[in-house]
Amino acid sequence: MTPVKVLIVPGSNRSGSLNVKLAGHIARELTLMGANATRISLADYPMPIYDGDDEAENGIPQTARKLIAQFKAHEAVVIVSPEYNGSIPPLLKNAIDWMSRDGIAPFRDRVYALAAASPSYRGGLRVMIALRHCLEFALGALIIPEQFMLPFADKAFDKDGALTDEQHIKSLNAMLTGLVERAALLRKP
Repeated sequence: MTPVKVLIVPGSNRSGSLNVKLAGHIARELTLMGANATRISLADYPMPIYDGDDEAENGIPQTARKLIAQFKAHEAVVIVSPEYNGSIPPLLKNAIDWMSRDGIAPFRDRVYALAAASPSYRGGLRVMIALRHCLEFALGALIIPEQFMLPFADKAFDKDGALTDEQHIKSLNAMLTGLVERAALLRKP
């Protein structure tokens, strides 16, 4: 069987981002599990702030179309997002908004997992709720029930960017295993 193709999308592109660090750890873990992991940066897909008048005049930006193609080329997606004011960061939300202009196709026919890293004790709980609401309820994405929240993330990685706490590693790997297994089950014969 060919490896499951998993896209990893950090919701931040800030230098030193804990979520970018977690996305790197996730990519390594998925590769060790035998998945074909691709980590991208939203910085490589610059888009204007979504505006209906801009869309009517210029259409969907080419960078949004390229991002849509990335999503469609993968069987599973892991979104690793920081929490901004208790919700989705503007960089990620804008990308979702532009991608949704292509309809729900980028969000259907693939399996999603959500992860967040935060220096706070909540570990990104509120962004998980906001992302699930946006992706699952509004756009019809299939999001697995397991999710991974990393509290006190500023102290959770070693110098090489790997998680150090065995319980965190076990919890994350359980989520990733569930994601890969569900994606494999949804393959068309």
